[in-house]
Amino acid sequence: MQIYLPIAELPVNMFLLLALGAAVGFVSGMFGVGGGFLLTPFLMFMGIPAGVAVATASAQIAASSVTGALTYWRRRALDPKLGGILIGGGLVGTFLGIQFFNLMRRLGHLDLIISLSYVTLLVGVGTLMLIESLRAMRARFTGKRVSARKAHAHKWYEALPGKLRFQQSRLYISIIPLIFTGILFGFIGAVLGIGGGFMLVPALIYVFRVPAAVVVGTSQFQILSTMLIATVMHAISSGAVDIVLALILIVGGVFGAQMGVRAGQRLQGEHFRLLLAVLILGVGARFAADLIVKPDERFSIAAAEQRP
Repeated sequence: MQIYLPIAELPVNMFLLLALGAAVGFVSGMFGVGGGFLLTPFLMFMGIPAGVAVATASAQIAASSVTGALTYWRRRALDPKLGGILIGGGLVGTFLGIQFFNLMRRLGHLDLIISLSYVTLLVGVGTLMLIESLRAMRARFTGKRVSARKAHAHKWYEALPGKLRFQQSRLYISIIPLIFTGILFGFIGAVLGIGGGFMLVPALIYVFRVPAAVVVGTSQFQILSTMLIATVMHAISSGAVDIVLALILIVGGVFGAQMGVRAGQRLQGEHFRLLLAVLILGVGARFAADLIVKPDERFSIAAAEQRP
């Protein structure tokens, strides 16, 4: 069943979009990530303009994160205090990211920036996660216990001014690196149409040593807030949010997220990280292939985007 998208200005199969939304929602609930690192690329692969794909993906990510965040909240599997600090930084980063997004769009460099950024981030983060998860699985198989950190050992950034105690995450660190982390991922999320969870989850685990029991829920909490603001700002500043596309993706995403939350709770930590790493590397490889492989048609004719 074909449906016309008014902002993207092309017809697409509605059932294909529903299935895509459900699949991304499942990944979102399962891994505690926004799913935009899958949704935005796949929308672009379907021929939807990069600007519309990024802006519209923000709406779907926010909607699919609602059910996941509420589920983890009811189960007390998120740290609201830690999430609030990350959200504060994320809102600043989102504002800066929207400004950069609109600038690149006016200059005509947005598609290239998005593609190169996806290849760099996905391949880099996916490789690091794959190495770490394989190392942890090998240690588990051989019976060696891997210590995340020595007793009473602290990183330099944890001793910066403004230290707070996070009871649920069992942390006592400075809020400065947490705010900076929120700004960074908020900026990246606004520019690339991703929740940033596929980077935030590893950062919370490996950099700040947040317990795995609250990582996914806290990530969902942060993603929900920043992506909601990003959607509103994209709609106001560039008008690139396709409401028809967003609604179809949201319907599929809401159902997929609930199933993903249940599946994610049955995974062991090492398997959790391995599956996410493989998924990230696969999408990164697909983007890299599009940049490297010679297109079938070297020249094409299309209407130029009208600049204000």
